[in-house]
Amino acid sequence: MAADDEVYWDPYDAEFTTDPYPIYRRLREEAPLYYNEKYDFYAVSRFADVERGLPDWKTFRSSKGNILELIKSDFEIPPGTLIFEDPPTHDIHRRLLARVFTPRRIGMLEPQVRRFCTNALDAVLGEKRFDLMAAVGAEMPMRVIGMLLGIPESDQPAIRDTTDEVLRTEDGGQMDFRGGAVLSNEAFGEYIDWRRRHPSNDLMTELLNAEFEDENGRTRTLTRDEVLTYVTVVAGAGNETTGRLIGWIGSLLAQHPDQRRELVDDPSLIPNAIEEILRMEPAGHSIGRYVTQDVEFHGETVPAGSALLFNVASANRDERRYPDGDGFDIRRHISQQLAFGLGGHYCLGAALARLEGRIAMEEILRRFPRWEVDWDGAKLAQTSTVRGWETLPLIIG
Repeated sequence: MAADDEVYWDPYDAEFTTDPYPIYRRLREEAPLYYNEKYDFYAVSRFADVERGLPDWKTFRSSKGNILELIKSDFEIPPGTLIFEDPPTHDIHRRLLARVFTPRRIGMLEPQVRRFCTNALDAVLGEKRFDLMAAVGAEMPMRVIGMLLGIPESDQPAIRDTTDEVLRTEDGGQMDFRGGAVLSNEAFGEYIDWRRRHPSNDLMTELLNAEFEDENGRTRTLTRDEVLTYVTVVAGAGNETTGRLIGWIGSLLAQHPDQRRELVDDPSLIPNAIEEILRMEPAGHSIGRYVTQDVEFHGETVPAGSALLFNVASANRDERRYPDGDGFDIRRHISQQLAFGLGGHYCLGAALARLEGRIAMEEILRRFPRWEVDWDGAKLAQTSTVRGWETLPLIIG
């Protein structure tokens, strides 16, 4: 435990989850290379250090996972887990998914995404109070991912709830990787088997039929287990992170009504406002890596074999990169924010998340130009990897 005047950060402690940014500020200034003895990990929190480290896959490996407890667990990660792979295997598998997440294909989804959003919001139109997370944050991303994967609409809520439950932790708790459900959710298995017999125009069918040359030079298709892993990762990432973005739209615009009015008056500001919200409140705060060789930060050595967290939420507010980094400014010039990572593992779904966020903000502001939050009824979700609202009751003004 740190001395009373020493900065201490525990990524599993809900006390820090409520408002981690004062601690992040202290980390940047007092301990830009931080070591936590209790959990045996290092962390960097300045923009320049994160920008330097994340693309360096040879020094900072993903193959043991990108979550602290996964790196420390020595859990054997199943093949095909794209986000937990390094080149050359990672590049081969990423190209398969990249075919689906091209800007053109994402752009073509806009009418369906808008329909999901308008359906969700029209259901609460006229209400003086509703929970934004229940109405939109948990609903729209599930519909979009379900459509992409080819999951019947009637089954989508159950799939979402199963995925969310796997990711949730209690205060001070860590994710449990026993059984591998976090990485390979068998709930998708029956859909994969169905799609193999009944192909359609969806991501699952594309993954089942895509031919590629694997790391051994053999031309083949993905195995059932590999497809299952892909689908589990896509569904988890798509539901959790985009849902949290919608929650932060609701809370940040409530806290800054003058800027909300600007967005109502000039919707062309909305895309940049989404970037500012992603900078201010990324869904995932830290990206973990396994250190393969001794590496130096700020005159100190991180030994080979260590776990290191790249604190992107802190880096996004680093005043060395963004003056008044804790301030919210929808007109801020944002050249690079780290909510989607950086380098070879940059989030493939970034364009889709931006599309969903933009449409959600457009449609919310069109119907509800003013609202307040019932902060006593709002609750932050407690997971060790994702920070965002579980409930966010809006009072319509």
